[in-house]
Amino acid sequence: MKVMSDDKQGTKPLPTGTAPKLPSSRRGTKGAFSEIMREMKKVTWPTPKETNRLTGVVLAVCALMMILLLTFSKLADVVFELLTTGKVK
Repeated sequence: MKVMSDDKQGTKPLPTGTAPKLPSSRRGTKGAFSEIMREMKKVTWPTPKETNRLTGVVLAVCALMMILLLTFSKLADVVFELLTTGKVK
């Protein structure tokens, strides 16, 4: 049985087959966008130098993973080929 919080009496069970109500937006679209803009001003954006460095890190990790996965794939191919035919191509 689902339970919904009730500030006055603790908890009360929800009727079967119903979902809790979602809060409605009281300020509309304009209020939502102003809230988004207010939150975006709080974000600490990285400097271009830091962005370039982190992009390099991501690309290096991707290249390393690609090499690692390719190596494991070829190794698995050789092992399966040895197990099934007894010889390597």
